[in-house]
Amino acid sequence: MTHTVASDNSAGSPDQAELSALPKTAQPGTSQTGSQNLQPQKRWIVSALGVMQIFAWGSTFYLPAILAPSIAEETGWPLVWIIGSLSIGLIVAGLVSPTVGNRIDKKGGRWVLTLSCALLSIGLVITGLSTSLWMYFAGWLILGIGMGSGLYDAAFATLAQIYGLRARSAITTLTLWGGFSSTVCWPLSVWMLGLFGWRATCLIYAGILLLVCLPLIRKVLPARVRIANRPRVNSKKTPLQLSDLERKQMRLLSCSLMIAGAIGALVSVHLLLVLSGRGLSIEQMVALGALIGPAQVAGRLLEAANKERHHALWTLTMSVSLTAVGLLLLATGFELTAWAIILYGAGNGIFSIAKGAMPLFLFGSDRYARIMGRLALPSLLAQALVPALVAWLLAGFGPLPTLVLLAALGLANIVVVVLIWRTRLQYAPSATDRNTGA
Repeated sequence: MTHTVASDNSAGSPDQAELSALPKTAQPGTSQTGSQNLQPQKRWIVSALGVMQIFAWGSTFYLPAILAPSIAEETGWPLVWIIGSLSIGLIVAGLVSPTVGNRIDKKGGRWVLTLSCALLSIGLVITGLSTSLWMYFAGWLILGIGMGSGLYDAAFATLAQIYGLRARSAITTLTLWGGFSSTVCWPLSVWMLGLFGWRATCLIYAGILLLVCLPLIRKVLPARVRIANRPRVNSKKTPLQLSDLERKQMRLLSCSLMIAGAIGALVSVHLLLVLSGRGLSIEQMVALGALIGPAQVAGRLLEAANKERHHALWTLTMSVSLTAVGLLLLATGFELTAWAIILYGAGNGIFSIAKGAMPLFLFGSDRYARIMGRLALPSLLAQALVPALVAWLLAGFGPLPTLVLLAALGLANIVVVVLIWRTRLQYAPSATDRNTGA
């Protein structure tokens, strides 16, 4: 199976010229030792990454909400510290993200994602066997490294390395897989918790990552892929080269990702507390919160159905607009709450695609892994720290200031995206823009 990879021009703005077929030693699906395995088809690569994303998210980001009460009941550890372990993991994930981007650029995504599966397994084993709170925290430190090297940012960078500028459709499909993580892992975690207890649940997830996800990544993903005619670069020693315009775009995009990360974390952690001020029953609040998942998937399906007829900046614009409108409606009153949550969920679902597609659109594929690593840092730190700060706001002043804050963040992200649009007017449209209707 022959595969062509798009190349980026020297200035970093993507162009759509296709290179000729790569030599066998550089083809995706062919190892550096010169083996002549055929490239795995895109659907198998995305499917393998999708399975890993489901269990990587499900055994880290979504796990404390299910296990925390049982852990506190058995151990007597403070519930706030048990749930706060996720913040520890997110901080560590953010801190290691730039290094992860460099390693993907140097060694390839398969090596890094394999390491992630191993680290997540080790972290879950330590967590499940914890006899003290400090041992539990140590497990989450390791889980944080695994999260930083195995969640969306690393997976997107791997796809960009394999498919170059044509990775966007694969990124979109992968987010559809990831959208089912809570759908699969929340009921699975509840079932295992009731049957085996929280410790065995951690160990079972460790086994799934080690015995299912890791071999799948090793089997299906190609080894290190190098775009034809691209010189080998030591990404550790060579600084990331950005023009003045690109530095401005990167700062703005980083700001947008950070705001979106803060919004997503706030809604995930505090939505039920925010809705509690509306006089709703717990069943009504849970039912409203359950609308987010289907709305996210619906938004991503809509983007997938569009088949890249517009460029990534339109995707980002649609995402932040839907999110802002949803948050504004949420702040207005009970009658619009369901629609507010649906619009927010759709915008948040589309944002996952924009997060992977925008760096590809602005900076091309050559530097994608390193740029994704740097963009992930502020976003993950915001996800880790902002919910704790807002918990103080909720405790002291009730839900209303939090609703106002969410609406203000949604509007602020629209302003940031408008500024990104303005930077696009500072240079002539590239071939990419002409081909995608910019």
